[in-house]
Amino acid sequence: MIINHPLLGPRDSSEFTYRGDAVLLNRPDPNSESLLNDYYEYQYIRNNTHGFMKELWFHEQGDRSWLVVTRNTLTHEIIKVELASEYKRENK
Repeated sequence: MIINHPLLGPRDSSEFTYRGDAVLLNRPDPNSESLLNDYYEYQYIRNNTHGFMKELWFHEQGDRSWLVVTRNTLTHEIIKVELASEYKRENK
């Protein structure tokens, strides 16, 4: 699978480490009254998405950047790759 890195261009997926659902970028509010439950859900509850999903990938064998890859989990088609820092700014 080829991941089109926004800064470095096309790279083989073997250079990256898959780190899970991009919802991990949205940490619970530490001042929430339901903090324990929020962290439990953050840590353990995951959707098993069939179809398009935003995923976190770490460019371990390259520039060590974090990417948000929008990928079809059924076909492995990648439709969008963004730097995680840019994704966080857009989705606050």
